Amino acid sequence: MNRLIDLKPIMYVTGMLLIMFSFAMVVPAVADLASNSPDWKAFLSAAAFTFFVGGIFYEASRDQQMRLDRRQVYVLTVASWILITIFGALPLYFSVAKLSLTNAVFESMSGLTTTGSTVLTGIDLLPPGVLLWRSLLNWIGGFGIVVTALTVLPFLRVGGMQLFHSENSDISDKIFPQAGQIAGALAMVYCVLTIACAIALDMAGMTPFDAICHALATVSTGGLSTRDASIAYYNSASIEWITTAFMILGSLPIVYYVHVARDTRGGWGSDRQVPVFLGILLVSIILMTLWIWLTGLYDFADALRHAAFNVTAVITDTGYASADYTRWGPFAVGLVFILFFVGGCAGSTTGGIKIFRWMLLYRAFLNQLRYQTQPHRVLSLKFNNRPVMPAELTSVLMFISLYFVSFGLLTLALTLTGVDFLSASSGIASAMANAGPGLSPAIGPSGNFSGMPETAKWILIFAMLAGRLELLTLYTVLLPQTWRKF
Repeated sequence: MNRLIDLKPIMYVTGMLLIMFSFAMVVPAVADLASNSPDWKAFLSAAAFTFFVGGIFYEASRDQQMRLDRRQVYVLTVASWILITIFGALPLYFSVAKLSLTNAVFESMSGLTTTGSTVLTGIDLLPPGVLLWRSLLNWIGGFGIVVTALTVLPFLRVGGMQLFHSENSDISDKIFPQAGQIAGALAMVYCVLTIACAIALDMAGMTPFDAICHALATVSTGGLSTRDASIAYYNSASIEWITTAFMILGSLPIVYYVHVARDTRGGWGSDRQVPVFLGILLVSIILMTLWIWLTGLYDFADALRHAAFNVTAVITDTGYASADYTRWGPFAVGLVFILFFVGGCAGSTTGGIKIFRWMLLYRAFLNQLRYQTQPHRVLSLKFNNRPVMPAELTSVLMFISLYFVSFGLLTLALTLTGVDFLSASSGIASAMANAGPGLSPAIGPSGNFSGMPETAKWILIFAMLAGRLELLTLYTVLLPQTWRKF
């Protein structure tokens, strides 16, 4: 008879994460207290309950030996994201925002996966605690994404992420010290970028509170704003250019900031995905600028400004908007839709398919063309001067195929709830890429997801989580054999 895998090590780690997460809830409680908002009670109550549950998990399993096999790591990764999302929804559910359970979970998942979609209306009128909590969810989620991408996904060999794994060591021996070392180094970089962004936005004209919230959401490429109109509310070229710069900085592999700071080898120049990503970004900005300028929507200066900001927000999956680009015509909408699938750099907070996978697909395609004319030639494939093994290439190709199959099936599922095809397709594309708004009037930059049916929101919640965990991590946990101890 098959037994369940040992869940105590998983409880131990999730318990620690919940305890740490509970302390984050105190920050918006203080903000509400300072502004005489009654919501501080909701945040402190949620913090106490989260701490209590985390403490139970921790105490019930702390004497266990911390050795995890591959299946336990899969379960741990998914369980951590789901539990933190649920507990992150509690303050939103009990706050004056009066969100339903579905909407609270949607908002929490959107924040932690750095998607940037929202079901909230009247955001400008919400108490500071709720606004700050949404930004903190972005920031915490972004940091968690980077640590997961650099320590867990490479070991699990998810979609070619093993190309970024430098050791073939046992996860049971390396995952915790490795995660701790990486988290410590990246925390400093992450905080420095956030502080610099907040100072720059404050100097550009934002209020200190708005500057802090937007810095948290920008560096994490999350995109949840303190305004209904997002960045368009400020109508400020300086704010938009500063935000554009920090969206780009947040979309680069954060580990390389550490190499640059330490003056060691392994900076951006050694990672071919960075120049390719920046090249795609530049070409997309030029194309969008020319389109909206030549069609007479803006003069050249404003066309460049809006194109740079919104294209950067889409390709970095940040979710901000300085204008409603769904009104820029069919070419603009088509370009944005394609950019949903591009994604950013591996090892950053961005979502999507990722640049390195497209690079490998392109090189494999060229090799196949060469093979057609030179079938006896031995063709090799390299990434960052490292040979790509056939199994690694197969993993990448399978991931891309699975991504589009998932996109198609989830789009159909969304249409079954009564959502129109444009909203369904762009909504799923955006959710899987963790990119924010869709492309229809209802869910585009000028709308939100509040009007979606309840079932549709749960489908989108699933899509956000699946996209953030690189699909295979979540799908593997859904297999019964993952949970069995053989």
